[in-house]
Amino acid sequence: MSNPIEILKSYWGFSSFRVKQQEIVNSILEKKDTIALLPTGGGKSISFQVPAMLVDGVCIVISPLIALIEDQVSNLKNKGIKALHIPSGSSVDEIVTLFDNIKFGKYKFLYISPERLQSKLIQDKLKELTISFFVIDEAHCISEWGHDFRPSYTKLNILREIAPTINIAALTATATKKVLKDIEDILELDKPTILKQSFNRDNLSYTVIKTNDKLSKLQQIFRKYNHPSIIYVNSRKKTKELSNYLNYNDFKSSYYHGGLSLTEKNEAFENWMTEKTPIMVATNAFGMGIDKGNVKTVIHYNTPSSVENYVQEAGRAGRDKEKAFAILLTNPSDIENTKNIFTKSQPSLKEIKEVHKKLYQHFQIAFGEITNDNYGFNILEFCDKYGFYPSKTFNALQILNNYSVLHFHQGKQKTSTIQFKVSSNQLLSYKESQNIKSKLLDTVLRMYTGLFEAEVKINEFSIAKKLGVTSFKVIELFKKLETEEILDYNNSDSDSEITFLLPREDDKVINRISKGISKFLKYKYKKLENIINYIENDIICRNIQVLNYFGQVSSNNCGNCDVCKSHFRTKEDLSPLILKAISKRAHISLKELQDELFYTEQDILIHLRKLIAEEIIGITNSNTYFLK
Repeated sequence: MSNPIEILKSYWGFSSFRVKQQEIVNSILEKKDTIALLPTGGGKSISFQVPAMLVDGVCIVISPLIALIEDQVSNLKNKGIKALHIPSGSSVDEIVTLFDNIKFGKYKFLYISPERLQSKLIQDKLKELTISFFVIDEAHCISEWGHDFRPSYTKLNILREIAPTINIAALTATATKKVLKDIEDILELDKPTILKQSFNRDNLSYTVIKTNDKLSKLQQIFRKYNHPSIIYVNSRKKTKELSNYLNYNDFKSSYYHGGLSLTEKNEAFENWMTEKTPIMVATNAFGMGIDKGNVKTVIHYNTPSSVENYVQEAGRAGRDKEKAFAILLTNPSDIENTKNIFTKSQPSLKEIKEVHKKLYQHFQIAFGEITNDNYGFNILEFCDKYGFYPSKTFNALQILNNYSVLHFHQGKQKTSTIQFKVSSNQLLSYKESQNIKSKLLDTVLRMYTGLFEAEVKINEFSIAKKLGVTSFKVIELFKKLETEEILDYNNSDSDSEITFLLPREDDKVINRISKGISKFLKYKYKKLENIINYIENDIICRNIQVLNYFGQVSSNNCGNCDVCKSHFRTKEDLSPLILKAISKRAHISLKELQDELFYTEQDILIHLRKLIAEEIIGITNSNTYFLK
């Protein structure tokens, strides 16, 4: 195979490239530095994977997320393409062996995280390879103005030292003009070819619905649009709760979040892809590898974290070019809660210093000491031990990771389990002679069911909160109960891993990067302000707001968003539609009219008042409407 189309057909099964893909492929093959901006669903991966198959050597891909790396490597392997990544916690010997395999095994792709690239060993090993070209995936991470800023990305100019003559392709789905300029400057690109696909989506209607009854609104939407859909929520717990609610109301759905096992994720994904459950309720963990063309609706049940995230997630609707809807449900209380959650979850510089210091104490690392060990880490136990707020601590760890103070790797979610080995009667007799253990057993029996029949997943931290003790105490008691053969206890000691990258110097370490962290925290709040401004701006066309945000100046109203339609509806006479709906029954409420007509409360009320004034309809004491 000697040309891109043949590669595309052979490995991906497509007979032609999408918009801009061919230009990106050509630019890379011409050995030009390239910046490519393709919105979600534009096919960024194929744009560099195809040319890599035509050029001698291995393509080095810098990617920010372990899960994304694992997903892409797996997809390439499934196509019969040789690809590798460096697993977390790899020893020096394992890394040397891996690079030997690349050299002599004709591998085409090596995926590396930006943090890994800072290793002198890996830099030296890369210099020994024949490199086809470099790819910077999610390149917006390079700029502090990008929505997922990663300080480690700012050090990627090391690629120029590793291989000065090798071209670089930087790819992203969402980037403003300022971000694109930062990408060019920080990577030291040589007169790069900049290829941008418009953010304009003619077939995608952006709609913000203000409602205090989101659940009823969901039912209304799915009665009108019975097609594959995604609902994005802001917590793992909510995915299950909302999915259960929809299923109870006969809307078939699955749920997906980062805490599910691989089997559970695959089952949920497969059920959604085959449309056994056409609605997927998910956190933003549901994003990689989604290429389902007929998604009709993407709904944001909660406030997105940024305009970039919103556009990226909303862009998963309507990839088949058919009419599709990006719907954001909101109300004043929702906006206020979003601000409060943000405040409670964002650590101050002082709090970051405290988390950093306590980590060394937690693992008993002396002042001035540097260790190369990987430490198993349970964030809930750590927070319980030192009285930290979990979400703030998690974000503090992410910031410490991003500024290369430590490597914080969230592993696959592991959950402890218990199962009683004795009967319920035997357990009752046992409890009579105990004290604290009896309280623990009573608490567990109230919180979980099926404990006598099978292994049941538990959360020691939640149990500890109910008991008013530490999770360490709960673990200790479970282990004693296991020794006494009352139950089987499988303890998950850790669900994450931490590697310290610098010697312990406590505040001195953070002081050196304090300006950058402070700027980053302010920037995060600015992102929140931007998305709230978008939600609350019901004067300017939603599509114009999105395009202008990304530097694509436009003054042409889309005619499809809620803002454009509201301008149109003020001129439209809804009276015939309202009268037709009322004529079907003796009495009808405002909510029932909304459900049937799918217009806003304000639009309908204007016409109801007009019809009442004209004495065409009447209103009862219970606020229902009838024909006179």
